[in-house]
Amino acid sequence: MTDPNHPSDPNHPSDAHYPGDAHYPDEPGYSNDPSDPTDMNPRTYPDDPIPPAHPTHPTSPSRPGDSTQPIGPDHPEHLREPIRPTHPYYRELEFLTHREDPVRFAVRYGEDHRPPGRPGVLARRATLGTGSHVLQYRLASSAQGDPEAYGLLEREVAAAVALERRYGGNKYGAVFTRIVGFDLTAAEPFVLYRLPTGRPLTEWAGRLGVEDQERITGQLAMAVRLLGEVSLVHRAIAPDTVRWDGTRVRLCEPYAAQRAGETREPFGGAPWASPEQRAGDGAADPRDDLWSVAELAYYLLSGRPDRGEGPPADLARYRRLEALGQSGLFAARAADRPQPAELMRLLDVPDPLATGVGAADPLDRWRTEYDRQIARKRAAVEAHRNPAEPPAPSPRPGRPSIRDRIFGGGDSYRPAEPVAPPEPAPAPAPTARSRMCPHCLLPIEYDERLLVTIDARGHRIPLDLSTERRPGHLADARRKAYHLCPHTVDGDEEHELPVPYLTNGEPLSIALVGSSSVGKTHLLAAMLGEVELGGLEPYGLKCRPLNPDAHRTFVRERVQRLKEGRQLGRTGQQTFARFADGLLVQAGGATPRPVVFFDLAGEDLAQDGEVGRFLMGVDAFVFVVDPLRALRLPGLDPVRQQSGLRRRDLGDEAFSTVLNRIPRQAGGLVAAPAALAVNKSDLVRFEPVVDRWLGRALPSRHDPAAVREESRDAYAFLAHHAGAAWLKPFDDCADCTLHFVAATGGQARGDRFPHGARPRRVLAPLLSLFALCGMLPGTEPMEGIDR
Repeated sequence: MTDPNHPSDPNHPSDAHYPGDAHYPDEPGYSNDPSDPTDMNPRTYPDDPIPPAHPTHPTSPSRPGDSTQPIGPDHPEHLREPIRPTHPYYRELEFLTHREDPVRFAVRYGEDHRPPGRPGVLARRATLGTGSHVLQYRLASSAQGDPEAYGLLEREVAAAVALERRYGGNKYGAVFTRIVGFDLTAAEPFVLYRLPTGRPLTEWAGRLGVEDQERITGQLAMAVRLLGEVSLVHRAIAPDTVRWDGTRVRLCEPYAAQRAGETREPFGGAPWASPEQRAGDGAADPRDDLWSVAELAYYLLSGRPDRGEGPPADLARYRRLEALGQSGLFAARAADRPQPAELMRLLDVPDPLATGVGAADPLDRWRTEYDRQIARKRAAVEAHRNPAEPPAPSPRPGRPSIRDRIFGGGDSYRPAEPVAPPEPAPAPAPTARSRMCPHCLLPIEYDERLLVTIDARGHRIPLDLSTERRPGHLADARRKAYHLCPHTVDGDEEHELPVPYLTNGEPLSIALVGSSSVGKTHLLAAMLGEVELGGLEPYGLKCRPLNPDAHRTFVRERVQRLKEGRQLGRTGQQTFARFADGLLVQAGGATPRPVVFFDLAGEDLAQDGEVGRFLMGVDAFVFVVDPLRALRLPGLDPVRQQSGLRRRDLGDEAFSTVLNRIPRQAGGLVAAPAALAVNKSDLVRFEPVVDRWLGRALPSRHDPAAVREESRDAYAFLAHHAGAAWLKPFDDCADCTLHFVAATGGQARGDRFPHGARPRRVLAPLLSLFALCGMLPGTEPMEGIDR
């Protein structure tokens, strides 16, 4: 007897058919018959049931699959205990559901095939347990050297999870291919989908009646409407990617999806992709997909594809397309097409989102609270800026009281002694700027007698420039030289400053604050890595090293290691606070400003010791939040267990120590601008509010409205999932923005990141601080607060 589990058996599911093939065999439990009595209503889209399964564990109960939910931890074939696979041809597969619940199944794989349009990806059918058939798309090992390939798979998973979380419990969500699970940390990252039903529209050409054509067009318009509601553009709607089972359509997997508003990436071909999408012009728009819907409507009616450059030349021949043409649906520009909801009204298709039915967003109350807190802080700053006028002094001096006569005082009746006007200070020479030493907080005057160079062993060698007369050589020598701080006293560590710190514009010092292991060092390395790649140039900023040798060392030991996917060592404790690296940042033709970054160990920041005294002179702060310590999300518990970290309801002790040390002004608020960065946001990337921001690139220009929206969302997210203590920097600082960032984009295994480091939005906190300090072109510094 032939073993049915053996690949050579003719009934083995790996034979003949594979993802991307236009000829899938019908799966058990699916009906392609439009007269199926279970699906009489064309306006209803029931989800595909998982085929009836048999338990893989002898004690597991057998029950049919849930017809409205993907395979999850409650599925009867889920392996709750480690067991030996029941057959040598089975293996074991672990993955996360769309809710990020970990599950494990016995699995049997089919043959690998390369699906069209997805470079670097392998596809195969798989059987979970003994009867649940799925499709697996995985990133082949040979393609993992391409960070773009991994990014595309990650973006696909994010889109599929967003659709499943939003519409998985609704029948109309059946227009999308349903995700079963994923694992982006596996040696070969993968995503699993339910098998699609129906046949590609290419097989229905010339066989569809008028009613079916209208159903297909209406359901596609609804699918675009649903995609737009979660800010997605599918971009791959074509006759070979849309299936029809006689009752409903189903779009293919969102492997080409982009977020609405992002710069269009060139994708697709004529006529199915819009001209703007094919060229990669402008920003992705849900109406890009409506172009595809229009071309499909024309294809189904005429039996042939159009040229794809605008309204078909013979559009007037087809009366049923006349109204669509008049609506602008065939317009070459997305801005000239109707919105998806307008098209649905034109087609007389009910809008499932029109009633507004759905659970209230629990974050809305905290967004409102953010608005209240902003108003409170503005009122405090305004009161500081415009204090109430003091009462006019009495023309007759008051009599001193008995207490004043005995204990002294009574200054109010003493005439004020005339004060001589101060002598005007002489203008400083161009090379004699007075700067405050960021280490000892004392002023330094530029003095060429204190210049030194530092050799490879750290020895300070005096630099004598008195005999140098060549201006170019002088400038180059000063660029690489250091200036000793004259305020070093016995017992203090001798320190120095790069000469450009003293000979350029107003310095800006930035300190990263957070306990040990929150990722401050990785965040700073990722920030400066993006700067090295020209990440600040779109904002009108040019950057040079403050000191070439020190910057080269930082790039080699920190930035380059991170780029190579290696984990950085922990920052060691110091006896003296030194900044990690520095830049000269120039906006247009303005004078360059030195920017220095302090990255101290969390233990040093959490202790109120001498090493932290420099904090009183820091100009701006980046407070780094670790989700593992902050968030009350059960999905983080396995990572917490692996890393040995525990959640803290009382916030970050380094936050409190630093904030308690900084001088207060403006109604008790910290005057220095701050940014609160939720680092390691990739751990919670599928939370809708995090996905909204982490899943999109930074805009190419500073957008204060977008910064406010992200701050509002991040505040609400932390307030709902973490608690008030983690928002202390926002509460205490007069100006504080909030951001979702990811310095590495994944968790390290050993001392490496398996799929490389993939920084996300790490420049957002820095750009926000630059804007608050007036360093971005077109922005003004904060006013009304003396710092």
